[in-house]
Amino acid sequence: MKKLLRSLYYWLSPRLRLKARQVFYWPLDTKDLLLGKRTPMVPPRGLTFTGAGDFLQEGRKYSEYFQKYGLMPHHHVLDVGCGLGRMAVPLTQYLNQEGGYLGFDIMPQAINWCKKEIESRFPRFRFLPYSGGNDLYNLKAQANRPFPTESQYFDFAILTSVFSHLQPEETAFFLKELHRTLKLGGVVFATFFIFTDEVRPPFNPEFAFPFDYGDYCLMDKRVKGANVAYRKSWLDKAIQNSGFSVAHHLPGFWLKGKSETTFEFQDILILQK
Repeated sequence: MKKLLRSLYYWLSPRLRLKARQVFYWPLDTKDLLLGKRTPMVPPRGLTFTGAGDFLQEGRKYSEYFQKYGLMPHHHVLDVGCGLGRMAVPLTQYLNQEGGYLGFDIMPQAINWCKKEIESRFPRFRFLPYSGGNDLYNLKAQANRPFPTESQYFDFAILTSVFSHLQPEETAFFLKELHRTLKLGGVVFATFFIFTDEVRPPFNPEFAFPFDYGDYCLMDKRVKGANVAYRKSWLDKAIQNSGFSVAHHLPGFWLKGKSETTFEFQDILILQK
């Protein structure tokens, strides 16, 4: 059933995907609004377009990861593909007056919401639109656009469910842009779908990537930015060529299921400049 619903979802245009979600969740969102149950800085269900689980709880969980792998209260944080600010909200209670945050995303609805609900309350948290491309969310966006950021300014970069929506040339470009924007010693926290040469597609039957292009696999060839899995050997080379080293690899359970040796659904890589 999940595979069928996912296929139907990908069949819709980006605009209709968002509209379908808004219609589906309209009764619950309206009920919350009328009963005064809408929590500040938590988006309505119909506006949310990425990430499963409780919005605040997921944000707090990842904030703990960030702190474990190098984020300090005085750091300047870059959130690539910030969405509706799921990672930003817990950081409003962690970053101090010396620290700062910049998030950007290709979805204008998300940026507008973040400006209204988060930036208005925390001026050190800024949100900008980005014209980079992805055919899952925005057909008008353009690929490989420079990040709207200064060079060698940020200490810590976050990319959750970003590389899993990029084609190889886009991934290589993003890695080079991250290297440009981070200070020496800066850290990247990023999630991926990573497979080795020993594992053959389509991988997990419940989360399959049947379209094999050698260095990467797609879940749906109609939407090339829907879900992208990378061969480890190709990804390692791209990371090295961009000037980063892999400090930590936390395996995900998307491939073989949950175990004592896995962490989150996607693989997590901690990169260092």
